[in-house]
Amino acid sequence: MRIAISKRLATENWSEAADYVVEAERLGVDDVWSAEAWGHDAVTPLAFLAARTTRLRLGTGIMQAGTRTPALVAMTAMSLSAMSNHRFVLGLGVSGPQVIEGWHGIRFDRPVQRMREIIDIVRMAARGERVAYRGTIYELPLPGGEGKALRSGAPPVPPIPIYLATLSPKSLELTGEIADGWLGTSFMPEHARVFFDSLAAGAARAGRKLTDLDLQAGGVAAFSDDVERLVSERKPGLAFTLGAMGSARHNFYNDAFRRAGYEDVAAEVQRLWLAGRREDAAARVPDEMALKTNLLGTEAMVRARIAAYRAAGVTTLRIEPAGRSLDERLRTLARVIALVRE
Repeated sequence: MRIAISKRLATENWSEAADYVVEAERLGVDDVWSAEAWGHDAVTPLAFLAARTTRLRLGTGIMQAGTRTPALVAMTAMSLSAMSNHRFVLGLGVSGPQVIEGWHGIRFDRPVQRMREIIDIVRMAARGERVAYRGTIYELPLPGGEGKALRSGAPPVPPIPIYLATLSPKSLELTGEIADGWLGTSFMPEHARVFFDSLAAGAARAGRKLTDLDLQAGGVAAFSDDVERLVSERKPGLAFTLGAMGSARHNFYNDAFRRAGYEDVAAEVQRLWLAGRREDAAARVPDEMALKTNLLGTEAMVRARIAAYRAAGVTTLRIEPAGRSLDERLRTLARVIALVRE
């Protein structure tokens, strides 16, 4: 099983962030993912980290699809691939209407088709082809104008791995059909079929198997005999996911938990959150949800969770090590890596 970490660069000291990733690489971490929401972008931090690392892969986890033209996505991906000795991984996600329309001022329209077409164009450009494309959303060059089909002025690069962070059945099928990997969230190994059945259906359409994808999932890792404290610390974050990660109409995270059998909980937590009752929303999150979406407790408990992820078919464990300081987070990370490598 491979190991990945996600960076929270928007809230951290840049020097400390680089130290963390350099040490994580030394410990044996395989991938580091940089996210974007409405703070720092996902791309710039990876250029910074590319100069400080030599082995681990550097991925956008995720770049918001549709906020950049497909050509700009391709240019960015090719630049990062070249400057990192081809260690770059393009992670894409559709985000949601709250961010896409509220922050970027772009209509959240046909997101699954948009992602498919962006990937088509990125792969054409990266191969060094002349980009003439006619899709449902994107057409290059624009008809009736003065543009012409262009070939990238940068040299072609080896195939750039493309990972998708998807949650809805249709987007999961797209992932299985065309992506190299999946970035899972709201994932519980006990309910892996909520995601994997759709991923497998999409893979079958393309003549592939689910095992052809790198399936990445995980959660916060924290060690303590005081399991009650660890669980209570995770509940506000889950309440935020269920209540605030989207609008009242579109919350793909909430929908995923509903499909996993938590329909009543997901609905009630969302209702309380949207009513401004955040503490009540967190209190409504069941202990088992915190335990199943993370790696919490004694060493034996964390070992059992690692085994559950492995048995479910997860190929890369994404770890968010808990800790109040850099040293504490690194110690937690090292303990988890040792258990994975057992």
